[in-house]
Amino acid sequence: MKKPALAAALAVLVLPSLAAAGGPIERACLRSDRQAANASTCNCIQQVADMTLRSGDQRRAAKFFANPDEAQEVRFSGRSSDSAFWRRYKSFGEAAQAYCG
Repeated sequence: MKKPALAAALAVLVLPSLAAAGGPIERACLRSDRQAANASTCNCIQQVADMTLRSGDQRRAAKFFANPDEAQEVRFSGRSSDSAFWRRYKSFGEAAQAYCG
């Protein structure tokens, strides 16, 4: 009986702080100068990122908010790893547009 109560208490204390921290995409979105960058939209985009991108991909994609030219470098790179990342990133973008747009 005590374990479920303890787990519930921990969830109440820990989960809000984890949600407030946000992921790399959400943080980058909120720091960006884009007009549509608001807490609700950025959180939605992060949720899609959590469903579609690995954590390393999220960190890499977050850099695009500050440096869009880097996205173009990756897009036109001849490296197979960049091409694979770009396919995942493009799928993420399409899903985010459909879900959050």
